[in-house]
Amino acid sequence: MPPTITRRSLLTGVGAGIAAGLCPPIGATLANTAVQSLGSVAQKAGILFGASISKEVFENPLYGELYRAHTKILTTDVALKFDYIRWKEGQWDFSEADKLLAFADQNKQQLRGHALIWNENAPQWLKRRPLRELTHIFDEHIDKVAGRYAGRLHSWDVVNEPFWPGHGKKHGYRTGPWFEAMGPSYVKRAFIRTAQAAPQTRLVLNEAHCERNDRVGKAIRTSLLRLIDELLDAGVVLDAIGLQGHLQPTKAYSDQVFTDFLWKLHERGLNIYISEFDIDDSSYPAGLRSRDRLVAKRTHQFLSAILKVPSLKALICWQLSDRYSWYRNMALEDNPHAKRLPRPLPFDDKLRPKPAYEAMIRAFKERQV
Repeated sequence: MPPTITRRSLLTGVGAGIAAGLCPPIGATLANTAVQSLGSVAQKAGILFGASISKEVFENPLYGELYRAHTKILTTDVALKFDYIRWKEGQWDFSEADKLLAFADQNKQQLRGHALIWNENAPQWLKRRPLRELTHIFDEHIDKVAGRYAGRLHSWDVVNEPFWPGHGKKHGYRTGPWFEAMGPSYVKRAFIRTAQAAPQTRLVLNEAHCERNDRVGKAIRTSLLRLIDELLDAGVVLDAIGLQGHLQPTKAYSDQVFTDFLWKLHERGLNIYISEFDIDDSSYPAGLRSRDRLVAKRTHQFLSAILKVPSLKALICWQLSDRYSWYRNMALEDNPHAKRLPRPLPFDDKLRPKPAYEAMIRAFKERQV
């Protein structure tokens, strides 16, 4: 999952650069208005297509137009993460989330909440609180946040990334304040509490790295299936599994192994969302045409394999344009003068469709047959 801190810095330091003139002028004609809508083509294939969304759509109206043209479902990027709405103890800030919900409602799009509970995004004030107090803070957070948007969101990523084998915990659990306070039971508690606060909202367990066919990917897939079975056996409401899909070509992959994993989720009666799709192109050649061609090829390979699973219901990119990608943000943080910048998404810096866009259109149409 893209770290909150890099997204926040995009909205400040890098965002200032955008305001200084990187955006197309207001009133300019979008080059993509004549192309087919990704959302509409995907919808005909039984797929909800969308992207994560943040306040860039208000700062750059043309980017907002891109979302209106191509997305049917949106995911809050940072706006509903714990450390974003509760960065200061005793204060709650729902202003950006409320604006994004209004944007979605105005454009007849659905909005997903991300991420209600995650061990990696605890603000400093929370880390200083005694463990004995964390259960109360946990319950209060779910009640207030999920309750505020009850009946208004398509779904919640209730628990995000419960596993990371590198932390050395039994069954590969990710450590953090919630795990340290409650152990693995925090996951079940979060789902039960969210179902009570927002009974009409689809509840999702969101995880990363399952696409990888290396030691990490295999371990997380095994742990995730174990957790899913425990939740289902306990009668916990679990509507879908989100699998992020941040593809990294430097890692070992087998689309067939991953697709076999999706079939196991299908057999358990669960819907599947590819919840944060993009492709890290850092290992590809520097030339833009070569890089874009390889990103498109990998996009089509991956989608062609997984779209065969009928329970796959959504494909959600992490942002829509390369300009706002978290990979781009990290590259500029590392080197503000970098000449090679990531191009992981279907639309380029000028919001024009790229070969990856064409690959998505082709894969969606192939599923319609």
